[in-house]
Amino acid sequence: MMILRYPLLPLAVSLLLSACAIRPVVPPSVVTAPAQFKEAGPWERAGALSALSVPDAWWTLFKDPVLDDLQSRLVIGNEALKSSAAAVASARAVLAGSQSAMFPTLSSSLSGTRNASPTASTSASAQNPNNSLSLGLNASWEVDLWGRLSQISGGAAASLQASANDLASARLSAQATLAQTYFSLRTAEAQQQLLGRSVSAYQRSLDLTQVRYDGGVAARTDVLQAQTQLNSAQGQLAELNAQRGQLEHAIAVLLGLPPSALTISATATLPDTLQVPATLPATLLQRRPDIAAAQARVAASYAQIGVTEAAFFPTVTLSSGAGFNKSSLSNLVSAPNLFWSLGSSLAQSILDGGQRIQASAQARASADQSTASYRQTVLTALQEVEDNLVLGYQLKQELDWQSAAVQAAQRNLDITLDQYRAGTVSYLNVVSAQTAALASESNLLAVRNRQLAAVNQLLKNIAGRWDPIEQTSGSM
Repeated sequence: MMILRYPLLPLAVSLLLSACAIRPVVPPSVVTAPAQFKEAGPWERAGALSALSVPDAWWTLFKDPVLDDLQSRLVIGNEALKSSAAAVASARAVLAGSQSAMFPTLSSSLSGTRNASPTASTSASAQNPNNSLSLGLNASWEVDLWGRLSQISGGAAASLQASANDLASARLSAQATLAQTYFSLRTAEAQQQLLGRSVSAYQRSLDLTQVRYDGGVAARTDVLQAQTQLNSAQGQLAELNAQRGQLEHAIAVLLGLPPSALTISATATLPDTLQVPATLPATLLQRRPDIAAAQARVAASYAQIGVTEAAFFPTVTLSSGAGFNKSSLSNLVSAPNLFWSLGSSLAQSILDGGQRIQASAQARASADQSTASYRQTVLTALQEVEDNLVLGYQLKQELDWQSAAVQAAQRNLDITLDQYRAGTVSYLNVVSAQTAALASESNLLAVRNRQLAAVNQLLKNIAGRWDPIEQTSGSM
């Protein structure tokens, strides 16, 4: 480090060169959203729900009080959200620390020493010890000549915004996951109810076949087929019972509860499917917190470039000190014992083995990485909406066709049972008709569940508002 003879010269130099502060320019949005979604046409022609009418709590549109209650408990107990909130608090503390580095530091000291040393006129045994007491106050301030400190503070502000957006994104994801898990639970209940009816019907068919066999009308194979069909349905019902229990456990964990602490009464009723809201890609980009978080990380990475670039230039520090020095405590704080100093320093690293060059290269590579990640986040968000738009619309069509298939399968089953009772068809025809009827109703429930999932995801995408962190003076 080189100390200049004229203490205020570095300050004068800093004032002249302050306009040279390094501030890398963050690139604008790197993905241009199309004018409208590719798959939005059918919904717009159908008069879909306006995006402006979707509330922040989008799940309330399903009008399910149990789901509403679970969602209110989610934001309080979910452990993942608590972890994200702690990350925001940590990022806020980092920002405050980076901002404090831009102000002067002040420290105080109090010291006392007692020493003795031999001189030419005294022997070691005849030394007179000396006392020294010192009370001082020291101040120093690094002049942010090249914008290093402001870039650190700006990067910390961007990181704080990214953490806040991560929290909002985690909250939206947890809310959507809870809604979908709840829909799957209700679907499992409806499947249980369906299989329960089927088991009862299969039992009646087995009883009928057994009577016909005892009367010499039916073959032994008919009885075995009826028994096989009944046992298979009972096995499927046991599987659904386990699935429903696991879904209830998953909901409990989402709420931050042990599985034993939550019991959801079975209703076997799925909410009505809503119309898909119409929205524009520009609205999506503004509302999605995961996109905002990725964009904030781009800003933070470019701020780090400024920090590494500033390391190539000298550091200017102003310092001052004042205090009192005396051999005893009496009258220590008095004018004759006062000492003071005022100075400045200009420090520049000359040889560092290429560390600054590598740090700069790493910062630029990190900026490229965060920019690419931002692009991918936007593209994935657009794909997610397009996928759910086409899925929601096609599932609506599939639901209509599947409903017709259920009616046809049930009608065929009724006719086949009458024919079997009359002895005009074999029991194999009954088994086929019953299997087709069960499969068609099961498929109908699965389609309804998938449609609810698609609409739920779209509602989450356009209703997910969040409150940005207010930028402070140290932000970019």
